[in-house]
Amino acid sequence: MERQIPKNVRQIGNVSDSPKIYVEDYVDTFFAQLSEKSEKAKAPVGAFLVGDIQSGDDEDYVYIYGAIRMHELKMSGNEYVIDESTWKHAYEDCKQFFEDGEMLGWFVAHPGVPLTPDSSAIKLHKKSFPKKNTVFIMKDPIEKDETYYVHKMNDLMAIGGHYTYYEKNPCMQNYMIASRKKNGAVSPETVEDRAAQDFRDLVRKRGERQKRRKAGGLMYAVSACLVLILIVMGVSMVNSFDRMKSVQSTLEALADTSDTVETRETSGSVTAVTSEEQTGDGQTSDDQEAQGDDGQAPEDQETQSDDGQALADPSGGGQTDETGADSSDGNASAGENDASAAEESGQASLSDGGNGSNGVYVVEEGDTLAIISRKMYGDVSHVDAICRMNGITDGNLIYVGQKLLLP
Repeated sequence: MERQIPKNVRQIGNVSDSPKIYVEDYVDTFFAQLSEKSEKAKAPVGAFLVGDIQSGDDEDYVYIYGAIRMHELKMSGNEYVIDESTWKHAYEDCKQFFEDGEMLGWFVAHPGVPLTPDSSAIKLHKKSFPKKNTVFIMKDPIEKDETYYVHKMNDLMAIGGHYTYYEKNPCMQNYMIASRKKNGAVSPETVEDRAAQDFRDLVRKRGERQKRRKAGGLMYAVSACLVLILIVMGVSMVNSFDRMKSVQSTLEALADTSDTVETRETSGSVTAVTSEEQTGDGQTSDDQEAQGDDGQAPEDQETQSDDGQALADPSGGGQTDETGADSSDGNASAGENDASAAEESGQASLSDGGNGSNGVYVVEEGDTLAIISRKMYGDVSHVDAICRMNGITDGNLIYVGQKLLLP
């Protein structure tokens, strides 16, 4: 079965050599336990390496995920001896705990021995593990040094470094628990490599930081969106406020120019009438003031005497003879005088900055469109133009105080 290259690893030494050797963390811990045992016994302690060898396109990989202690590692002078009994126990343990594993090397912890295999050790390795890329590990329990050798090019060649990797390894855990009393080693949970524990903590903390960083990035994006939404809403509210203020100003301007009035249609003039100005008999206060004590019309209207004859207007608008008949010449002259007076008054008002001088005429009491035209232009030919300019459809319906745009 092809293995995936472990991701959680700790590099030890220079790993530029080939093949790449990966040792599982529990196996490394077990090597430390055997070294302590060797240091106390002042004798060599050995173990068989269990794992598999895989070849890639450009690189070979050796995975060591198990270790089985040698039942007995004997010495013959300065040579290591592995007898048949030791091999038998090793095969039994490998089958029990590492069913799919392959014994692909050996480990020796020997106090005070140089970490360089002699010719006898090389010969023993070639005989016991003839396959390419098998591994021989030598460790000094006192100095805590170790050296890895690989069988290649028909020799044991030193490897500059290796990797310690971390993953679930129930096979090695079960073997260590079962052999704890036999080996005199303590529980791996109590003597776990401090560096391995620190590395696990570092990996866990790094994962937590990455999670927090991702969560922080998401919160930043959400906050930026909320700020953008608030800015858009604020701009919309400001624009709405400006429009509402403009509408309010327009309404106030209209309210200033349009009071609540009632109008009545006459024969040619419009006079503003309010409810407060009405009297009990239906006449307005202006009508009452205009009429005298005898109930007759005001000046500019003809009055009749007791004998039925027409009298002249007190304002001097025309002359009458003793029979009560008006003189046609008097009437004509009166009309011409009125026209000239209106023209003169309109020109005076425009020149003197009076009503209508700024292009807007405010309707006064007694005004009609014809009168306004004569006041402003000297004739009545501008009545239609005034109506069109102000959107007036009925020329009789204007009221006192109304503002008219002059064409």
